[in-house]
Amino acid sequence: MAKETEKDIDFRLMRAVQNGDMVSFNGIVDRYKDRLMNVIGRMLSSKEEAEDIVQETFIRVHQHRQSFNFQHCLSTWIYTIGLNLARNELRKRKKYKYLDITEMQGNESEFAVDPKLPSRLPQVLSEAIGSLPEKYRTAFVLRDVQEMSYDEVASILGVPLGTVKSRVNRARMMLREKLQPRLEVRNALSKSTLLPVSIL
Repeated sequence: MAKETEKDIDFRLMRAVQNGDMVSFNGIVDRYKDRLMNVIGRMLSSKEEAEDIVQETFIRVHQHRQSFNFQHCLSTWIYTIGLNLARNELRKRKKYKYLDITEMQGNESEFAVDPKLPSRLPQVLSEAIGSLPEKYRTAFVLRDVQEMSYDEVASILGVPLGTVKSRVNRARMMLREKLQPRLEVRNALSKSTLLPVSIL
């Protein structure tokens, strides 16, 4: 018997959810809440707001469970709902004030970053990602942090494949520009080789 794939598991759970099974719904939440929190958290740079968006995402998933199309990936559907809610939140913010990057700093360390990275580098990296323009940041986080395929990112964002690749490449270039001076300073102080940044 063939091993059940991730997509098979998602579809099995979703069919059960459509039949009213709350245990299966909790299974979907458990599968996606941390990954979604990572993405939304990096978009909003506020843990509390990100938690609210993630919670609202799963409320919407349950409310609209009967409309899910099994020709699509469940993960794509969930991320699309979550990112749309996050974008709405960002638009609301801009109605009231202009966002200053300095106001966004300080909360990034609340989100999970690879603990193997040395000393303050995780915080510096999170700050650099958080300072990217929203369209580049979202594409980068989905592709390089969540390790989704370009096709899936294109489907979630609703943009052509070429646009996704362009945004990811631009985000990588901007991150290199932001991080390289700090790494060079650190290198000069330690008199050692440049620290590795695995995602760059």
